[in-house]
Amino acid sequence: MAFAGWVGVDILLDEILSDKNDCIDTLLNEELGVVIQIDTEERDSVMRCFQKTGLRNFIYTIGTLNDQKKINLIRDRRVIASWGLKELLEQWSRVSFEMQSLRDNPETAKEEFLSDIDVDRQGLSPKLTFSIPKMLSVNKTKPLLAVLREQGVNGQVEMAAAFDRAGFSCVDVHMTDLINKKYQLNDFSGMVACGGFSYGDVLGAGGGWATNILHNEELKNQFSDFFLNESNFTLGVCNGCQTLALLSSLIPGSNGWPKFIRNTSEKFESRLVQTVIKESPSIFFKDMAGSVLPIPVAHGEGRLSSSSEEITNLTEANLNALAYADNAGFATEAYPQNPNGSLAGIAGITNESGRVTLMMPHPERAFLSYQYSWCPEDWEEYGPWMKFFLNAREFVD
Repeated sequence: MAFAGWVGVDILLDEILSDKNDCIDTLLNEELGVVIQIDTEERDSVMRCFQKTGLRNFIYTIGTLNDQKKINLIRDRRVIASWGLKELLEQWSRVSFEMQSLRDNPETAKEEFLSDIDVDRQGLSPKLTFSIPKMLSVNKTKPLLAVLREQGVNGQVEMAAAFDRAGFSCVDVHMTDLINKKYQLNDFSGMVACGGFSYGDVLGAGGGWATNILHNEELKNQFSDFFLNESNFTLGVCNGCQTLALLSSLIPGSNGWPKFIRNTSEKFESRLVQTVIKESPSIFFKDMAGSVLPIPVAHGEGRLSSSSEEITNLTEANLNALAYADNAGFATEAYPQNPNGSLAGIAGITNESGRVTLMMPHPERAFLSYQYSWCPEDWEEYGPWMKFFLNAREFVD
């Protein structure tokens, strides 16, 4: 509990030890027990609950927080043992670090280890340059959105939920539906290629999905026509991001777009990270530039293949829409804040018109506040990523 909160704890032994008790035997016993943390002002009401259930004689006060970032064992008002929080964290994390160094990239393993034992780091610190919507207005008309997926894709339900809240009528469109002419892309105001593992990623990140399009003349023409239509928009997330990057030959204004290759850490990354939104023409990030927002990632191949020169060209054209951020909210290449090692921390890009946006993180997994493992207390039903989806609805209007 101290590790999770980066706080010190004074462990009070008096109630659980008698004069005959050995301290080590008591602390290392394997009897069933539960530790709960409560506010001081709630103590009496909690104890009354235990009194009513007949458990009062089995409840002990065993500790309080301290601001010294130390773990102190206290008996008879004397500190009988004390350890620094960082010292214990280092011991706790070392076995995982040693295993990770053998299994994955040893350099990123070391970076993560040093990050884990840094008890002074700030952690997630969201910063918003816009207001989170508290209630969504109901539109009478609902533009059609194609929620596109391929074999192995698994993020279509969350994606449809997010766009549905933003006022779209979402249609589940499998690639076979396009091949069989059940749907035509130009029947839709927008298209989103969802996350997952198309063809198990055995042909590379998004490679199988993109190849299915590029080597089918009818599909290729259908996608090309959709990208050329200036009245609609396209979003690609995670596996969909990788796929659309491989379709850049069909997308106007996407010169210099990268491919996505294996993470520097050499492993699948599933984390809650922090991102900073850059100035760009992306219709999704309208009025959001400068905001620092937490967002989940889940990918094994999210690193941009671009060179430093290509990154500079993308940056000068303002096509870098989103970047992984450090604790202070600045774009970073440091692991694990940057989970894949992309240069300049790039997490998302857009084309020159801003109608096509690609990103590796998952905004559809963060548009509601309760989707987060942690968020600021003043966030109500919707998280800040809801504006991302509302911007798409505004574009259609």
